[in-house]
Amino acid sequence: MNSKPFKRANPSPARLIAFDLVTQVNRGGAFANLRLPELLAESKLEQRDRAFATELSYGTLRMQGKHDYAVTKKIDRPFTELDEKVVDILRLGVHQIFEMRVPVHAAVGETVELARAVAGESKASYVNALLRAIAADPDIYTELEIDESVENLEKLAILYSHPKWIISAYFDQLKDWEAVVELLKKNNVPAAPHIVAWPGKSTVAEILDTGGSKLPIGTYSVQSDHLPNEYPAIKDKRAGIQDMGSQLVAEIFFGTSDSKSQSWLDLCAGPGGKAALLNNLLTENFPNAKFLANEPSEHRAELVARVVPKSKIISFDGRNSSEFGDTFDRILIDAPCSGLGALRRRPEARWRRSINDLKELLPLQRDLIDSAYEMLNVGGVIGFATCSPLLAETKGQVLDAMYRHKDLELLNVADFSPAGEVGVNPDGTLQLWTHLQECDSMFLALLKRTS
Repeated sequence: MNSKPFKRANPSPARLIAFDLVTQVNRGGAFANLRLPELLAESKLEQRDRAFATELSYGTLRMQGKHDYAVTKKIDRPFTELDEKVVDILRLGVHQIFEMRVPVHAAVGETVELARAVAGESKASYVNALLRAIAADPDIYTELEIDESVENLEKLAILYSHPKWIISAYFDQLKDWEAVVELLKKNNVPAAPHIVAWPGKSTVAEILDTGGSKLPIGTYSVQSDHLPNEYPAIKDKRAGIQDMGSQLVAEIFFGTSDSKSQSWLDLCAGPGGKAALLNNLLTENFPNAKFLANEPSEHRAELVARVVPKSKIISFDGRNSSEFGDTFDRILIDAPCSGLGALRRRPEARWRRSINDLKELLPLQRDLIDSAYEMLNVGGVIGFATCSPLLAETKGQVLDAMYRHKDLELLNVADFSPAGEVGVNPDGTLQLWTHLQECDSMFLALLKRTS
């Protein structure tokens, strides 16, 4: 009897790492931006293969909602009955077929090899049949676009791979479906890291000597074109990686300073980006001012300690003002939030959040504002910031705070911003948008205590 000799599976190492990351994120709760560097460090991949693994894994995590639609159109059973490994393998395969510059035959063949290695021969055969059927239907998404029986929200959710509730929340703020589509597109495009040159420790000119381009918003912001550790200032901890929007929030808040603002508190400092910029700005301009960075989480406090002197770090429950035993002239609340303004940098975040998360986040944000108010000196300013455009987490919280505390006055962000009127709402609050300013969709309100 003639039979083919058994051939050991030989998946490409880059695809194996991509599978490991996607599985660990989807099934184990890992964070892609933390786990991928570890997986790459443990590997022996060349730089080109590292870039491929990054593009494949991050892209798959972002677009898996879209990929699941293609799989659902071709499977012979309910999607929920598919083996979890098979689901993630198929997502990786579909991403290569439709979203990358991988020839279809290679996308299918290499994904089948991956399936053989991690899921076994029988499941690899199933993956092979499904991917071939999907690849043979290149118009699968074009047909969806013109299908008038599918409602617009459903189409956008599939084609741009976002949960419907997030798209609806964007529309509530933007009031324009074309703008929503532009935002969804931007959320799916990888962004080069932004660098902040910490005042007194490095300069934009030094960063640019290595490479990159000056970003249009923020005094200290550069878009990188090298790996972070190729910048001497970052290796020496004289500069950091921080989105341009976050830099602008810290700069604007510092812009409220005057000779009387001698005590500053970052109430929710982890992981430390805004605290680092504020600390360096104060050290350079008001060396006698007191600055404290509060972070109750031990892990996040350790991250803050990498960029802010330990002597300036405290760990109290930000909701309990009595623990601090002091009052302040300036208090920044970079509040825990849904994070829907940073989806392009956090590929898995869109799948982890739900509207139910707001049930915990909104009361927490209110409590932090109330606590900050209790610690705020007369004439002092609270900076309330979120990485979210959701009305409930932005303007809603501001209006609620001003209702509860009648002596809070809303200041106009434009009066303190190095970017002037950019992103400033008619009420004086700041709302940046990824599709407009090419940064995270940060929100900031400045609230002054008048009595």
